[in-house]
Amino acid sequence: MKYNQLGRTGLYVSEICLGTMTFGGNEEAGIWKAIGSLPQPEVDAIVGRALAAGVNFFDTADVYSFGASEERLGQALKNLGVARKDVVIATKVYGQMGPGPNDRGASRGHIMDSVKASLDRLQTDHIDLYQIHGNDSVTPVEETLRALDDLVSQGLVRYVGVSNWQAWKIAKALGVSEAKGYARFETLQAYYTIAGRDLERELVPMLTSEKLGLMVWSPLAGGLLSGKFGPSSNNPEDSRRTNFDFPPVERDRAWKCVDVMREVGEAHGVSVARVALAWLLAKPHVMSIIIGAKTVEQLDDNLAAVGLTLTPEEMARLDEVSEMPAEYPGWMLPRQGAARVPAPFKRPA
Repeated sequence: MKYNQLGRTGLYVSEICLGTMTFGGNEEAGIWKAIGSLPQPEVDAIVGRALAAGVNFFDTADVYSFGASEERLGQALKNLGVARKDVVIATKVYGQMGPGPNDRGASRGHIMDSVKASLDRLQTDHIDLYQIHGNDSVTPVEETLRALDDLVSQGLVRYVGVSNWQAWKIAKALGVSEAKGYARFETLQAYYTIAGRDLERELVPMLTSEKLGLMVWSPLAGGLLSGKFGPSSNNPEDSRRTNFDFPPVERDRAWKCVDVMREVGEAHGVSVARVALAWLLAKPHVMSIIIGAKTVEQLDDNLAAVGLTLTPEEMARLDEVSEMPAEYPGWMLPRQGAARVPAPFKRPA
């Protein structure tokens, strides 16, 4: 297992982060039941296996199974006797957690109410990474950032991050934090797969410039890139994709990627899923990829991706088959900027 800096901080996290959307057990949890509803004994087994493989990074959210995911994770760490200093716990706030109009969003009120509830469910006195889970078009960004900064000052939260925001809004938030001396976003949690490379257009250049860490959610596109699916195959009944068709993926493009990944996988004697994860791990802008599992066997296969090194030729093939069509201003930048690359200037003869 490799460990990377959490953004520009001095904290190190494993390149594999264990996601906990499958932790639950609530039969009335709606979509969360479709994603996963693992009871405590199975959660303990999966968390224990991840820890044994060197994983020190765990991601959850208050909205996952309406708090049950946080409860299961906190209890598992307690049952396994894990020292708090040895794990990095990330959770998120934003989603609907009650019937009232103020039971969701990134307002100061909802953040302050939610962090205390998350701490109780996780059975801890601090959250290592507290993330805004979605874009709140109502709350001023200054209000959100001030609330997060107060949590850091109080010692309830150590670092803050964001998920599913646009590049321009993250850049604005970083500017506000610098101007006002607030704790700044250190991470972005975003969707990214070989079949969904949209964030490379604007978000990746911004992350690289501002030194934010990228946490990848749904690296297998909700199971679509696991190798179990194809244009002519029946959807596995026990698959998350069968019951919850998300995130959206352009299928024809995905199948072309799967075909090449299957060939690469056969050359290495590994699964398609492992190739998909190894491709992400090879990208320098990826800090950590979040994997979820319903079984220890599934977890083991995903964890093994850290040991798969793709050759430059294989990476080139995968990059080529998954390449996005150029869009403005992307196709104009190299055309106008070819003569302005970082290199010593030489006066024309």
